[in-house]
Amino acid sequence: MENIINYFETIPSLHRSLILVGGLTFFWLLEGGLPLFKFKYKKWQHAIPNLFFTLTTIIINFAFAFVLLSSADWVKANDFGIINWLPQMPLWLYVFLGLLFLDFFGAYLAHYVEHKVKPLWMVHLVHHTDHKVDTTTANRHHPIESLIRFGFTLLGVFVVGTPIALVMMYQAMSLIFTQFTHANIKLPKGLDKALSYFIVSPDMHKTHHHYRLPYTDSNYGNIFSIWDRVLGTYRYMDREKLIYGVDVFPDEVKNSNIRHLLKQPFLNYEKSTLSAETEN
Repeated sequence: MENIINYFETIPSLHRSLILVGGLTFFWLLEGGLPLFKFKYKKWQHAIPNLFFTLTTIIINFAFAFVLLSSADWVKANDFGIINWLPQMPLWLYVFLGLLFLDFFGAYLAHYVEHKVKPLWMVHLVHHTDHKVDTTTANRHHPIESLIRFGFTLLGVFVVGTPIALVMMYQAMSLIFTQFTHANIKLPKGLDKALSYFIVSPDMHKTHHHYRLPYTDSNYGNIFSIWDRVLGTYRYMDREKLIYGVDVFPDEVKNSNIRHLLKQPFLNYEKSTLSAETEN
């Protein structure tokens, strides 16, 4: 465990890039052999706007990396934060709790707030208006959302008290998990269900991408599924019934246009209140 911590404490930028590209490539290829849906689309054409927003996310995170590093160094030097206030514990438990709580602030809480606060929902909408969810959808976030997510992660660093090694480990895991859960892959239902008791599984997260409420407002987690289960936001939906997108924003052509997506947070329309029960 100490070797892992030491590695992530000084992880080279090249290695972080390889995690991003390697994960994307792996799940891209896996989608071809184990597809959940046989999309009739030009995969590269669909990927272009998603990869554009992946690039903007990378730029924003890189630009503010020094803030994250300085904050993580400060909490370590001052023994600040939840995991530093707890009684002394084994290193593996310290790491696990750090990742678990950072996942709450950096992923679950950020995601939940984005769905409940209308201006933030309008920003997050860019992620939900992908009609063909695959691994490239993972980082389809408007630049404003990238800033919001960074802010919540920074909050997590202070509240949880995570040193930079755990922050880097969390970000690497978060990246792989979001590529995994968005990938257009079909795991055996029993396996997917079993995984969902511990981690966010592909079927669990894709329920969140169903085009109508109440499923859109559920399953906010990224790595650990415990937060959805404990806080009552977990929902199950048969994956064969999934329809991606947002019911009040159905224009797939516009939702694939980078210029339109950049303007999407500033458009004026109401979030649908139509529940899944009314569509059956």
